[in-house]
Amino acid sequence: MNLETFKHIFYRMPIVVRLLLSVFVVMLLFGVVIRLIEPQQFPSIFDGVWWAFVTGATVGYGDYVPLTVPGRIIGIFLILSGGGLLTFFITTLAAKTINHESDLSEGKVSYKGKKHIVVIGWNERTKQLIEMIADKDANQEVVLIDRTLDELQYRHYPVHFIHGDPSEDAVLVQANIEAADSVLISSDVTTEERKADINTILTTVAVRGNNQDIPINAEILTISQVENAIRAGADTVISSNDFMSTLFYHELFHKKQTRPFETVLNLLNKQQFSHIQLPEDLKGSSYKEAVPFFLENHELLLGIIRDNDWLMNPSEDITLAADDILIILSPW
Repeated sequence: MNLETFKHIFYRMPIVVRLLLSVFVVMLLFGVVIRLIEPQQFPSIFDGVWWAFVTGATVGYGDYVPLTVPGRIIGIFLILSGGGLLTFFITTLAAKTINHESDLSEGKVSYKGKKHIVVIGWNERTKQLIEMIADKDANQEVVLIDRTLDELQYRHYPVHFIHGDPSEDAVLVQANIEAADSVLISSDVTTEERKADINTILTTVAVRGNNQDIPINAEILTISQVENAIRAGADTVISSNDFMSTLFYHELFHKKQTRPFETVLNLLNKQQFSHIQLPEDLKGSSYKEAVPFFLENHELLLGIIRDNDWLMNPSEDITLAADDILIILSPW
């Protein structure tokens, strides 16, 4: 390896690594020199290197001390050069740590982990979602992508923040989208609904282009854009306006002594829905006969999906068919 090649490799290293290597080289050099000058006082090169580090760090244990004039002159040079180098290394390391924390809060650091959830868009909904994820599974890593935030302190929210436009490949690469488990795209409610949906669809296309297999959950505000979101690659389209309109209707026209909003909220917080194929044991059974089958496992049969028709709380005498999809409610 010639000098130019060495310089090419050395100066491409992070500054902290370069400083650490420099410290070791300087201390090794002083350790070898003092060993050669005073072999009786420093029986081995390691003893000389130990003395160099202790002296350079201004600790001064006193277990090894140069006795001759040349040895003490070497000690003076060590204090002047090695001490300054160690101090510079420590201050640089501290500055790097502070800068890294600043870059993290400003969304400039790429995420290197795997099996994480990518949440796109910062608003009150995603804020509460992140808190719910943290409460249920503190080990679940979440990466947040948003272009409106200037910074997000990790100590306030347990997410890895990426600042940028989620429809750009470079930003998705920063979020390590290829290794993610799932993506949630939240609609930007601060903009006009149609424009917000277009941005969601563009982001869906970009995510699908970077990961063909990842489940994409996209929030769409207008009915006319639902099919476009599906064509763009969304696995699940969350039509939040439909949900809220239905909930508003229930609040206006519900029976007395009923609180639909609180009921739905508590249901979704403590229970989860699942769709399963009809078990072999239930083929030809009635809906009434199937209910106890699931109650034994602390699950509740709510309805069936047959030929894309949702039959919720159907007649107890309806016969279950082999192609039916059962809608089950079970604890988290």
